[in-house]
Amino acid sequence: MESQEPQDVPDGPGVYRAFICASFNQDTTSLSVGTKTGYRLFSVTAVDKLDCIHEGECPDVYIVERLFSSSLVVVVSLSMPRRMNVYHFKKGTEICNYSYSNNILSVRLNRQRLVVCLEESIYIHNIKDMKLLKTLLNTPTNPTGLCALSVNHSNSYLAYPGSATIGEITVYDANNLSTLTLIQAHDSPLAALTFNASGTKLASASEKGTVIRVFSVPEGQRLFEFRRGMKRYVSISSLSFSADGQFLCASSNTETVHIFKLEQHSPSQDEESPTWSAYVGKMFTAASTYLPSQVSDMMHQDRAFATVRLNMFGLKNICALATIQKLPRLLVASSDGFLYIYNVDPQDGGECVLVQKHRLFDSSEDQVEEKEEENPEDVSPQPASQSYAATVALPSTPPSSTTLMGYSEDGGAQKGEVIPEHEFAEGPVCLDDENEFPPVGNQSN
Repeated sequence: MESQEPQDVPDGPGVYRAFICASFNQDTTSLSVGTKTGYRLFSVTAVDKLDCIHEGECPDVYIVERLFSSSLVVVVSLSMPRRMNVYHFKKGTEICNYSYSNNILSVRLNRQRLVVCLEESIYIHNIKDMKLLKTLLNTPTNPTGLCALSVNHSNSYLAYPGSATIGEITVYDANNLSTLTLIQAHDSPLAALTFNASGTKLASASEKGTVIRVFSVPEGQRLFEFRRGMKRYVSISSLSFSADGQFLCASSNTETVHIFKLEQHSPSQDEESPTWSAYVGKMFTAASTYLPSQVSDMMHQDRAFATVRLNMFGLKNICALATIQKLPRLLVASSDGFLYIYNVDPQDGGECVLVQKHRLFDSSEDQVEEKEEENPEDVSPQPASQSYAATVALPSTPPSSTTLMGYSEDGGAQKGEVIPEHEFAEGPVCLDDENEFPPVGNQSN
Protein backbone atom coordinates (compact mmCIF):
# COMPACT_ATOMS: atom_id res chain seq x y z
CA MET A 1 0.00 0.00 0.00
CA GLU A 2 1.29 3.46 -0.84
CA SER A 3 1.55 4.77 2.82
CA GLN A 4 4.00 7.19 4.31
CA GLU A 5 5.88 6.01 7.37
CA PRO A 6 5.28 7.78 10.68
CA GLN A 7 8.55 9.66 11.09
CA ASP A 8 9.62 12.63 13.21
CA VAL A 9 7.02 11.99 15.90
CA PRO A 10 7.94 13.78 19.12
CA ASP A 11 8.19 11.58 22.19
CA GLY A 12 5.78 13.09 24.67
CA PRO A 13 4.97 12.02 28.23
CA GLY A 14 3.77 8.43 28.28
CA VAL A 15 4.36 7.96 24.55
CA TYR A 16 6.30 4.84 23.61
CA ARG A 17 7.67 5.30 20.13
CA ALA A 18 7.98 1.70 19.03
CA PHE A 19 9.13 2.06 15.45
CA ILE A 20 10.56 4.45 12.89
CA CYS A 21 8.47 3.42 9.88
CA ALA A 22 5.57 1.16 8.94
CA SER A 23 3.96 0.00 5.69
CA PHE A 24 1.39 -2.52 4.51
CA ASN A 25 2.20 -4.75 1.55
CA GLN A 26 0.31 -4.47 -1.73
CA ASP A 27 -2.61 -6.76 -0.81
CA THR A 28 -2.75 -5.79 2.89
CA THR A 29 -1.84 -9.25 4.16
CA SER A 30 1.37 -8.12 5.81
CA LEU A 31 2.64 -5.24 7.95
CA SER A 32 6.31 -4.21 7.88
CA VAL A 33 7.86 -2.06 10.60
CA GLY A 34 11.35 -0.61 10.92
CA THR A 35 12.98 0.06 14.28
CA LYS A 36 16.24 1.27 15.79
CA THR A 37 17.53 -2.32 15.87
CA GLY A 38 16.07 -3.84 12.69
CA TYR A 39 12.77 -4.61 11.03
CA ARG A 40 9.85 -6.99 11.50
CA LEU A 41 7.26 -8.49 9.16
CA PHE A 42 3.86 -9.39 10.57
CA SER A 43 1.02 -11.40 9.04
CA VAL A 44 -2.34 -9.61 9.27
CA THR A 45 -4.58 -12.36 7.88
CA ALA A 46 -6.37 -13.02 11.19
CA VAL A 47 -8.07 -10.77 13.72
CA ASP A 48 -7.21 -12.54 16.97
CA LYS A 49 -3.50 -13.08 16.37
CA LEU A 50 -0.60 -11.16 14.90
CA ASP A 51 2.22 -13.47 13.84
CA CYS A 52 5.74 -12.12 13.44
CA ILE A 53 6.97 -14.01 10.37
CA HIS A 54 10.44 -12.51 10.15
CA GLU A 55 12.89 -10.32 12.06
CA GLY A 56 15.93 -8.72 10.44
CA GLU A 57 18.85 -7.05 12.18
CA CYS A 58 19.89 -3.68 10.82
CA PRO A 59 20.26 -0.39 12.72
CA ASP A 60 17.74 2.41 12.28
CA VAL A 61 15.58 1.03 9.46
CA TYR A 62 13.46 3.85 8.04
CA ILE A 63 12.20 2.12 4.88
CA VAL A 64 11.04 -1.50 4.69
CA GLU A 65 8.83 -2.72 1.85
CA ARG A 66 7.72 -6.29 1.13
CA LEU A 67 6.58 -7.53 -2.28
CA PHE A 68 3.13 -9.01 -1.72
CA SER A 69 3.53 -12.25 0.32
CA SER A 70 6.86 -13.13 -1.28
CA SER A 71 10.30 -13.37 0.33
CA LEU A 72 11.53 -10.20 -1.36
CA VAL A 73 11.98 -7.29 1.01
CA VAL A 74 13.65 -3.90 0.45
CA VAL A 75 15.41 -2.22 3.37
CA VAL A 76 17.02 1.22 3.78
CA SER A 77 18.82 2.27 6.96
CA LEU A 78 19.68 5.67 8.41
CA SER A 79 23.26 4.46 8.74
CA MET A 80 23.47 4.19 4.91
CA PRO A 81 20.56 6.28 3.61
CA ARG A 82 21.80 6.25 0.00
CA ARG A 83 21.89 2.46 -0.29
CA MET A 84 18.98 0.13 -1.01
CA ASN A 85 19.36 -3.49 0.06
CA VAL A 86 17.14 -6.17 -1.48
CA TYR A 87 16.88 -9.41 0.52
CA HIS A 88 15.43 -12.89 0.18
CA PHE A 89 14.52 -12.96 3.84
CA LYS A 90 13.45 -16.62 4.09
CA LYS A 91 16.90 -17.71 2.93
CA GLY A 92 18.66 -14.96 4.82
CA THR A 93 20.54 -13.81 1.72
CA GLU A 94 21.00 -10.54 -0.10
CA ILE A 95 19.81 -10.41 -3.71
CA CYS A 96 21.51 -7.13 -4.54
CA ASN A 97 22.07 -3.57 -3.41
CA TYR A 98 22.18 -0.22 -5.19
CA SER A 99 23.68 3.09 -4.14
CA TYR A 100 22.29 6.44 -5.29
CA SER A 101 23.45 10.03 -5.55
CA ASN A 102 21.38 11.20 -2.59
CA ASN A 103 19.29 9.91 0.29
CA ILE A 104 16.51 7.46 -0.55
CA LEU A 105 13.15 8.86 0.54
CA SER A 106 10.75 6.10 -0.54
CA VAL A 107 10.57 2.77 -2.36
CA ARG A 108 7.57 1.30 -4.21
CA LEU A 109 7.10 -2.23 -5.59
CA ASN A 110 4.82 -4.22 -7.83
CA ARG A 111 5.32 -7.46 -9.77
CA GLN A 112 6.95 -5.62 -12.68
CA ARG A 113 8.80 -2.62 -11.29
CA LEU A 114 10.80 -1.36 -8.31
CA VAL A 115 10.79 2.45 -7.96
CA VAL A 116 13.25 4.42 -5.83
CA CYS A 117 12.43 8.07 -5.13
CA LEU A 118 15.01 10.69 -4.16
CA GLU A 119 14.32 14.37 -3.55
CA GLU A 120 14.88 15.40 -7.17
CA SER A 121 15.06 12.15 -9.13
CA ILE A 122 13.31 8.79 -9.55
CA TYR A 123 14.87 5.45 -10.53
CA ILE A 124 12.86 2.66 -12.16
CA HIS A 125 14.17 -0.91 -11.97
CA ASN A 126 12.96 -4.12 -13.59
CA ILE A 127 12.10 -6.19 -10.54
CA LYS A 128 12.81 -9.56 -12.17
CA ASP A 129 16.54 -8.89 -12.56
CA MET A 130 16.87 -5.56 -10.69
CA LYS A 131 18.36 -3.82 -13.73
CA LEU A 132 17.97 -0.06 -13.91
CA LEU A 133 15.63 0.79 -16.79
CA LYS A 134 15.11 4.52 -16.48
CA THR A 135 16.17 7.53 -14.46
CA LEU A 136 13.87 10.53 -14.20
CA LEU A 137 16.24 13.39 -13.45
CA ASN A 138 15.43 16.92 -12.28
CA THR A 139 11.94 16.08 -11.07
CA PRO A 140 10.27 18.82 -8.98
CA THR A 141 11.63 19.04 -5.44
CA ASN A 142 9.95 16.27 -3.42
CA PRO A 143 11.34 16.42 0.15
CA THR A 144 9.10 13.62 1.48
CA GLY A 145 9.62 11.25 -1.45
CA LEU A 146 5.90 11.25 -2.20
CA CYS A 147 4.97 8.82 -4.98
CA ALA A 148 2.55 5.97 -5.70
CA LEU A 149 2.93 2.89 -7.89
CA SER A 150 -0.03 0.92 -9.22
CA VAL A 151 -0.29 -2.54 -7.69
CA ASN A 152 -1.55 -3.83 -11.05
CA HIS A 153 1.66 -4.78 -12.85
CA SER A 154 -0.05 -4.79 -16.25
CA ASN A 155 -0.02 -1.01 -16.27
CA SER A 156 2.59 -0.09 -13.61
CA TYR A 157 1.42 3.51 -13.43
CA LEU A 158 3.60 5.78 -11.32
CA ALA A 159 2.32 9.04 -9.81
CA TYR A 160 4.51 11.76 -8.32
CA PRO A 161 4.37 15.55 -7.81
CA GLY A 162 4.61 17.51 -11.03
CA SER A 163 5.23 20.76 -9.15
CA ALA A 164 6.74 21.85 -5.84
CA THR A 165 4.35 24.78 -5.43
CA ILE A 166 0.93 23.50 -6.55
CA GLY A 167 -0.87 20.17 -6.42
CA GLU A 168 0.00 18.92 -9.89
CA ILE A 169 0.35 15.15 -10.43
CA THR A 170 2.52 13.53 -13.08
CA VAL A 171 1.23 10.09 -14.12
CA TYR A 172 4.01 8.02 -15.71
CA ASP A 173 3.84 4.65 -17.46
CA ALA A 174 6.65 2.66 -15.82
CA ASN A 175 6.19 -0.24 -18.26
CA ASN A 176 6.52 1.79 -21.47
CA LEU A 177 8.74 4.40 -19.79
CA SER A 178 6.76 7.44 -20.91
CA THR A 179 4.68 10.21 -19.36
CA LEU A 180 0.93 9.67 -19.64
CA THR A 181 -0.72 12.80 -18.32
CA LEU A 182 -0.54 15.75 -15.93
CA ILE A 183 -3.41 16.25 -13.47
CA GLN A 184 -4.15 19.63 -11.87
CA ALA A 185 -5.40 18.16 -8.60
CA HIS A 186 -5.05 20.85 -5.91
CA ASP A 187 -4.03 24.46 -5.39
CA SER A 188 -1.57 23.51 -2.63
CA PRO A 189 1.37 21.07 -2.86
CA LEU A 190 0.56 17.35 -2.65
CA ALA A 191 0.69 15.42 0.63
CA ALA A 192 -0.68 11.95 -0.25
CA LEU A 193 -1.23 9.76 -3.32
CA THR A 194 -2.54 6.24 -3.88
CA PHE A 195 -3.89 4.06 -6.71
CA ASN A 196 -6.72 1.56 -6.45
CA ALA A 197 -5.85 -2.10 -6.99
CA SER A 198 -6.73 -2.13 -10.69
CA GLY A 199 -4.81 1.09 -11.40
CA THR A 200 -7.86 2.81 -12.84
CA LYS A 201 -8.28 5.41 -10.09
CA LEU A 202 -5.87 7.74 -8.30
CA ALA A 203 -6.66 9.51 -5.01
CA SER A 204 -4.82 12.61 -3.82
CA ALA A 205 -4.72 15.09 -0.94
CA SER A 206 -2.88 18.37 -0.55
CA GLU A 207 -0.90 19.80 2.35
CA LYS A 208 -4.06 21.52 3.57
CA GLY A 209 -5.70 18.12 4.02
CA THR A 210 -9.27 19.36 3.76
CA VAL A 211 -10.25 17.86 0.39
CA ILE A 212 -9.51 14.43 -1.09
CA ARG A 213 -10.01 13.96 -4.82
CA VAL A 214 -10.23 10.84 -6.96
CA PHE A 215 -9.29 10.86 -10.67
CA SER A 216 -9.62 8.36 -13.49
CA VAL A 217 -6.38 6.88 -14.86
CA PRO A 218 -4.94 7.48 -17.36
CA GLU A 219 -7.44 10.14 -18.50
CA GLY A 220 -7.08 12.30 -15.37
CA GLN A 221 -10.79 13.12 -15.13
CA ARG A 222 -12.05 14.07 -11.67
CA LEU A 223 -14.51 11.43 -10.48
CA PHE A 224 -15.08 12.16 -6.78
CA GLU A 225 -14.36 14.85 -4.25
CA PHE A 226 -14.58 14.27 -0.52
CA ARG A 227 -14.32 16.83 2.24
CA ARG A 228 -12.36 15.66 5.25
CA GLY A 229 -13.06 18.82 7.21
CA MET A 230 -13.17 22.61 7.02
CA LYS A 231 -12.29 23.78 10.53
CA ARG A 232 -8.56 23.09 10.44
CA TYR A 233 -5.74 22.06 8.17
CA VAL A 234 -4.30 18.63 8.90
CA SER A 235 -1.40 16.51 7.74
CA ILE A 236 -2.76 13.46 5.92
CA SER A 237 -0.34 10.58 6.46
CA SER A 238 -1.95 7.89 4.32
CA LEU A 239 -4.64 7.14 1.75
CA SER A 240 -5.74 3.61 0.87
CA PHE A 241 -8.44 2.04 -1.30
CA SER A 242 -10.25 -1.17 -0.44
CA ALA A 243 -9.36 -4.04 -2.79
CA ASP A 244 -12.64 -3.68 -4.70
CA GLY A 245 -12.15 0.09 -5.07
CA GLN A 246 -15.50 0.89 -3.44
CA PHE A 247 -14.04 2.57 -0.35
CA LEU A 248 -11.18 4.96 0.41
CA CYS A 249 -9.73 5.57 3.86
CA ALA A 250 -7.64 8.53 5.01
CA SER A 251 -5.66 9.01 8.22
CA SER A 252 -3.93 12.11 9.52
CA ASN A 253 -2.34 13.59 12.62
CA THR A 254 -5.79 14.03 14.15
CA GLU A 255 -7.77 11.51 16.17
CA THR A 256 -10.14 10.66 13.30
CA VAL A 257 -9.77 8.22 10.41
CA HIS A 258 -12.28 8.79 7.59
CA ILE A 259 -13.70 6.19 5.20
CA PHE A 260 -15.36 7.45 2.03
CA LYS A 261 -17.64 5.47 -0.27
CA LEU A 262 -17.16 5.82 -4.01
CA GLU A 263 -20.66 5.70 -5.43
CA GLN A 264 -22.38 7.67 -8.12
CA HIS A 265 -25.79 9.05 -7.22
CA SER A 266 -28.17 7.97 -9.94
CA PRO A 267 -30.82 10.54 -11.00
CA SER A 268 -33.33 7.69 -11.35
CA GLN A 269 -33.07 7.02 -7.62
CA ASP A 270 -34.11 10.58 -6.87
CA GLU A 271 -37.10 10.28 -9.17
CA GLU A 272 -38.23 7.09 -7.45
CA SER A 273 -38.21 8.83 -4.05
CA PRO A 274 -39.63 12.35 -4.49
CA THR A 275 -38.62 13.55 -1.02
CA TRP A 276 -37.86 17.08 0.05
CA SER A 277 -34.11 16.31 0.27
CA ALA A 278 -34.15 14.87 -3.26
CA TYR A 279 -35.92 17.98 -4.51
CA VAL A 280 -33.39 20.28 -2.81
CA GLY A 281 -30.56 18.17 -4.24
CA LYS A 282 -31.91 18.64 -7.76
CA MET A 283 -32.17 22.37 -7.22
CA PHE A 284 -28.56 22.55 -6.03
CA THR A 285 -27.41 20.54 -9.04
CA ALA A 286 -29.25 22.84 -11.42
CA ALA A 287 -27.99 25.96 -9.64
CA SER A 288 -24.37 24.80 -9.76
CA THR A 289 -24.40 25.34 -13.52
CA TYR A 290 -24.72 29.09 -12.99
CA LEU A 291 -22.48 29.50 -9.92
CA PRO A 292 -18.71 30.03 -9.62
CA SER A 293 -16.69 26.81 -9.71
CA GLN A 294 -15.66 27.13 -6.04
CA VAL A 295 -19.31 27.16 -4.92
CA SER A 296 -20.23 24.43 -7.38
CA ASP A 297 -17.45 22.18 -6.06
CA MET A 298 -18.69 22.60 -2.50
CA MET A 299 -22.11 21.30 -3.51
CA HIS A 300 -20.64 18.09 -4.92
CA GLN A 301 -18.45 17.23 -1.97
CA ASP A 302 -19.46 14.18 0.06
CA ARG A 303 -18.52 13.69 3.68
CA ALA A 304 -17.25 10.52 5.30
CA PHE A 305 -19.29 7.34 5.00
CA ALA A 306 -17.68 5.86 8.13
CA THR A 307 -15.25 7.11 10.79
CA VAL A 308 -12.92 5.86 13.49
CA ARG A 309 -12.09 7.81 16.64
CA LEU A 310 -8.58 6.98 17.77
CA ASN A 311 -7.55 7.33 21.39
CA MET A 312 -4.56 9.44 20.40
CA PHE A 313 -3.83 12.83 18.91
CA GLY A 314 -0.76 14.14 17.09
CA LEU A 315 0.78 10.74 16.39
CA LYS A 316 1.35 9.69 12.81
CA ASN A 317 -0.22 6.49 11.60
CA ILE A 318 -1.02 4.56 8.44
CA CYS A 319 -4.36 3.00 7.57
CA ALA A 320 -5.56 0.30 5.17
CA LEU A 321 -8.80 -1.46 4.28
CA ALA A 322 -8.68 -5.25 4.15
CA THR A 323 -10.92 -8.30 4.10
CA ILE A 324 -9.90 -10.49 7.03
CA GLN A 325 -11.77 -13.71 7.78
CA LYS A 326 -14.35 -12.75 5.15
CA LEU A 327 -15.31 -9.43 6.76
CA PRO A 328 -14.26 -5.87 5.89
CA ARG A 329 -11.82 -4.37 8.38
CA LEU A 330 -9.91 -1.15 8.85
CA LEU A 331 -6.30 -1.51 10.00
CA VAL A 332 -4.46 1.36 11.69
CA ALA A 333 -0.77 1.05 12.58
CA SER A 334 0.20 3.87 14.91
CA SER A 335 3.58 5.15 16.03
CA ASP A 336 2.47 4.43 19.61
CA GLY A 337 3.41 0.82 18.83
CA PHE A 338 -0.04 -0.70 18.28
CA LEU A 339 -2.01 -2.16 15.40
CA TYR A 340 -5.73 -1.44 15.74
CA ILE A 341 -8.34 -3.53 13.88
CA TYR A 342 -11.87 -2.20 13.37
CA ASN A 343 -15.01 -3.69 11.88
CA VAL A 344 -16.46 -1.71 8.98
CA ASP A 345 -20.15 -1.82 8.13
CA PRO A 346 -20.19 -1.61 4.31
CA GLN A 347 -23.98 -1.08 4.25
CA ASP A 348 -24.60 1.68 6.78
CA GLY A 349 -21.15 3.01 7.65
CA GLY A 350 -21.11 5.14 10.79
CA GLU A 351 -18.71 4.72 13.69
CA CYS A 352 -16.45 1.69 13.27
CA VAL A 353 -16.06 -0.72 16.19
CA LEU A 354 -12.64 -1.61 17.60
CA VAL A 355 -12.43 -5.40 17.80
CA GLN A 356 -8.73 -6.00 18.38
CA LYS A 357 -5.65 -4.16 19.56
CA HIS A 358 -2.22 -5.73 19.02
CA ARG A 359 0.95 -4.48 20.66
CA LEU A 360 3.76 -4.65 18.12
CA PHE A 361 6.58 -4.32 20.66
CA ASP A 362 7.02 -4.08 24.40
CA SER A 363 9.92 -3.69 26.79
CA SER A 364 10.64 -7.43 26.87
CA GLU A 365 10.27 -7.71 23.08
CA ASP A 366 7.49 -10.24 23.56
CA GLN A 367 4.44 -9.95 21.36
CA VAL A 368 1.39 -9.05 23.41
CA GLU A 369 -2.17 -9.21 22.20
CA GLU A 370 -4.84 -7.18 23.91
CA LYS A 371 -8.43 -7.92 23.06
CA GLU A 372 -11.07 -5.30 23.75
CA GLU A 373 -13.26 -6.61 26.55
CA GLU A 374 -15.83 -3.84 26.56
CA ASN A 375 -17.71 -5.20 23.55
CA PRO A 376 -17.10 -8.96 23.33
CA GLU A 377 -20.18 -9.41 21.19
CA ASP A 378 -18.58 -7.30 18.46
CA VAL A 379 -16.10 -10.08 17.72
CA SER A 380 -18.82 -12.56 16.78
CA PRO A 381 -19.41 -13.19 13.06
CA GLN A 382 -21.70 -10.70 11.38
CA PRO A 383 -24.50 -11.46 8.93
CA ALA A 384 -23.38 -12.35 5.45
CA SER A 385 -25.34 -9.43 4.04
CA GLN A 386 -22.84 -7.02 5.61
CA SER A 387 -19.84 -8.57 3.90
CA TYR A 388 -18.43 -7.32 0.64
CA ALA A 389 -15.80 -10.06 0.53
CA ALA A 390 -17.26 -11.42 -2.68
CA THR A 391 -16.71 -8.11 -4.42
CA VAL A 392 -13.29 -7.61 -2.83
CA ALA A 393 -11.87 -10.82 -4.32
CA LEU A 394 -10.66 -9.61 -7.68
CA PRO A 395 -9.65 -12.05 -10.41
CA SER A 396 -5.92 -12.23 -11.00
CA THR A 397 -4.66 -10.01 -13.79
CA PRO A 398 -3.02 -11.71 -16.78
CA PRO A 399 0.64 -10.89 -17.37
CA SER A 400 1.40 -7.77 -19.35
CA SER A 401 2.10 -8.16 -23.03
CA THR A 402 3.78 -4.77 -23.11
CA THR A 403 7.15 -4.74 -24.85
CA LEU A 404 9.76 -2.79 -22.89
CA MET A 405 11.88 -0.26 -24.70
CA GLY A 406 15.06 -1.66 -23.18
CA TYR A 407 16.27 1.81 -22.18
CA SER A 408 18.93 1.80 -19.49
CA GLU A 409 21.18 4.43 -17.95
CA ASP A 410 23.26 4.92 -14.85
CA GLY A 411 22.01 8.35 -13.82
CA GLY A 412 23.86 8.23 -10.51
CA ALA A 413 22.82 4.72 -9.46
CA GLN A 414 25.56 2.24 -8.77
CA LYS A 415 24.95 -1.48 -8.61
CA GLY A 416 26.33 -3.03 -5.45
CA GLU A 417 28.03 -6.33 -4.90
CA VAL A 418 25.73 -9.26 -5.49
CA ILE A 419 26.56 -12.23 -3.27
CA PRO A 420 28.48 -14.54 -5.67
CA GLU A 421 27.26 -17.81 -4.22
CA HIS A 422 23.67 -16.65 -4.32
CA GLU A 423 21.50 -18.43 -6.86
CA PHE A 424 20.18 -15.08 -8.05
CA ALA A 425 23.61 -13.61 -8.73
CA GLU A 426 23.23 -14.49 -12.40
CA GLY A 427 19.86 -14.23 -14.08
CA PRO A 428 16.39 -13.20 -12.93
CA VAL A 429 15.10 -13.14 -9.38
CA CYS A 430 12.99 -16.23 -8.69
CA LEU A 431 11.35 -16.66 -5.32
CA ASP A 432 11.03 -20.44 -5.38
CA ASP A 433 9.68 -20.71 -1.82
CA GLU A 434 6.25 -19.77 -3.19
CA ASN A 435 4.51 -20.18 -6.52
CA GLU A 436 4.21 -16.48 -6.49
CA PHE A 437 6.74 -14.70 -8.61
CA PRO A 438 5.07 -12.82 -9.86
CA PRO A 439 2.72 -13.48 -6.90
CA VAL A 440 -0.62 -14.68 -8.20
CA GLY A 441 -4.11 -14.93 -6.79
CA ASN A 442 -5.82 -13.03 -4.00
CA GLN A 443 -4.16 -13.61 -0.63
CA SER A 444 -6.97 -12.21 1.50
CA ASN A 445 -8.78 -14.42 3.97
